[in-house]
Formats: sequence, C-alpha cells, structure tokens
Amino acid sequence: MTTKLKNLMNNKIYFSIFLAILAALLYGFSTPISKLLLVELSPFLLAALLYLGAGFGMLIVNLVQVLSRRKKVEAKLTKKELPFVLGMIFLDILAPVLLMFGLGMTTSANASLLNNFEIVATSMIALVIFKEVIGRKMWIAIGLVFIASVLLSFEDLSAFSFSLGSLLVLGASISWGLENNFTRKLSIKDPLLIVVIKGLGSGVGSLSIAYFMNMLGGSFQFIIYALILGFFAYGMSIYFYITAQRTLGAARTSAYYATAPFIGVILSWVFLGEQITLIFGIALIIMVIGAYLAFHENRDSQKNKSL
Repeated sequence: MTTKLKNLMNNKIYFSIFLAILAALLYGFSTPISKLLLVELSPFLLAALLYLGAGFGMLIVNLVQVLSRRKKVEAKLTKKELPFVLGMIFLDILAPVLLMFGLGMTTSANASLLNNFEIVATSMIALVIFKEVIGRKMWIAIGLVFIASVLLSFEDLSAFSFSLGSLLVLGASISWGLENNFTRKLSIKDPLLIVVIKGLGSGVGSLSIAYFMNMLGGSFQFIIYALILGFFAYGMSIYFYITAQRTLGAARTSAYYATAPFIGVILSWVFLGEQITLIFGIALIIMVIGAYLAFHENRDSQKNKSL
C-alpha cells in the first residue's frame, strides 16, 4: 500500500472515530435530561417526541443541503433493504420506550451506565449474525461490561433480586444492539435519509401508541424541550454514528460510542445530585476498564487493516 493511500485511509479512520465520539457526546445528554422531562411527559410520548425531533430536524437539514446544492450524491434505498428498514423502525420504537419506563424506576446515572450493555449486544449480534470479527481485547471488554451490568441490575444483593428498572434499560440496550446491526446494513446509503426515516417512522409509531394508551398529556414547554433534545441527542447523534459505521463497522463504532454512558453519569451527578453507592462505584470502574479495552481493540484492528 502506498504512503499516500495509507495516509488517506488513516485520515478517514480518525475522522470516523471523531464522529463516533461526537455522536456519543450528544447522546450522553439524553438520559439525564429525559429523566427531568419524564416529570411532565409519559414514556411513550417522550420517546415519540425524541424521534420526531430527530426526524423533522434532519429533514430540514436535508432540505437546506438540497436547496444550497451542497448535498452529496448518495446511494438510494432499494426494496432489498426494506426488511432492515422495518426492523430498524420497530426496534427504535421498542428501545426508547423500554428506556423511558426503566428511567422512571431507576436513577439516571444507573441507566446511563447500563447503556454500555449496548456494546455487548451490538458485538455479539455482529459476530453471530453478520460475521464481524471480534478480537481478544473486545472479548474481555464484553465480559467486563456484562459483569458490571449484572451488578448494576441487582436491587438487593443479599436477596439476589433484580431491579425491574435496570432490566428494562438492559432490554433497551439489547434492542439498540440489534438495531445498530440493522443500521450497519444501511450505512452505505444516504445517512441523512436514514435518520429521517428512523426519526419519522419511529416517532409516528410511538406517538400512535401514546394516543391509543391516552398518554399524550404534557405542557407545551416540555414538548418543545423534548423535540430540541431529540434533534441533537438523537438526530445529529445518529447521523454521525451512521457515518462513522461506514468505516469502522458496527462493533467498532459501538466501542467508541461507549463514552456516552459516562457523560450521562457525570451529568446525573452534577445536575440531578444523584448519590454514588458502593456497587455503582465498583461497576463504574469495571465499565471504564471494559470501555478502555474496547477502544484499544478497535485501534489495533484499524492499524492492522491499514498495513
């Protein structure tokens, strides 16, 4: 491989890593802020507003790019991708609803950290179904994240009982893990269009459920806040995530995205004043080590590919 081509590939990899971390930063704000919004909004309505904010926001971005002639020519979706599109929308309805119900039963910091289980789900599904290669460090990282997630899920260690809120958050992480792999199959297509479809499809689906369950109540101010949060924490975050997946793959992108839960934890401590328990502290340390190994497994893998 020539030096010029190698440098070009490295630049593309580093830019993709930057986008994955930026996606994590934006999403990191969603859990603690969603916890506050749940005071006024039902879980179904909040899930709908977050995705509608993403869908309509990115639709406006798309229109601006088209009108200003700055939009790049991207591959279009075809009938072949329809199963992945439908699966993506269904899982994007299920996951945030599980997360919002879980948030109502556990702390924001706990839910933020449990979101790291998405690494385990994404990587295992990528391995089993889509045959992505997982290295030794990633396997160790998966094991550590799994152990930490189990610790965080206990409601009472002495009674060996699990917290329902934590289990719901884990269910959301597994759903998003499968959804990440579906999105990976679509990542060569127009990322803006994918986010618009994800946002509007999932938003309308969640809104319909909220309507039939009579859960549409909420102040106008909180509805606007939820739409704005959806645009940044879901719309822009998903757009950057999909773009990064093109180069890094599903398992690798999720490793960098693992910084999001730690951002959520810090914000939960600072703005919500949530207390740190001994179990949480142990789980946090294990999670940090797991995320660190996942990060370095990804870096080593990309180095080997560029040789």
